[in-house]
Amino acid sequence: MKKYNVKVNGNVYEVEVEEVGGEVASAPVATAPAAAPVPAAPAAPKAAPSGTAGSVTVNCPMPGTVLSIKAKVGDSVKTGDTILILEAMKMENEITAPSDGTIASINVSQGASVNTGDILATLN
Repeated sequence: MKKYNVKVNGNVYEVEVEEVGGEVASAPVATAPAAAPVPAAPAAPKAAPSGTAGSVTVNCPMPGTVLSIKAKVGDSVKTGDTILILEAMKMENEITAPSDGTIASINVSQGASVNTGDILATLN
């Protein structure tokens, strides 16, 4: 039996491996454990254009592509009304209004790639 340390997703596991026969092409070389990776700080969300920002923001929940925009600036919306359709992981996701209000700005365009946390729209 040989013991090895295996690192998977930042977690170190001690494993024992039994050699059952045959030749080994090369033996693993033991190395000192590396320092744990430091996660990168999340990017700051994109700011809404000045002068058109509303008091309520609609942030992007996941990376994807804007398929279509269902509301326009000035439209009155109720909680749960669809503002736009986001394609993510080959699925169409409805991005809905978090509260009643009026669309103050739409900060993306059809076909745009967006990231988690990006401001998609604002409401007053």
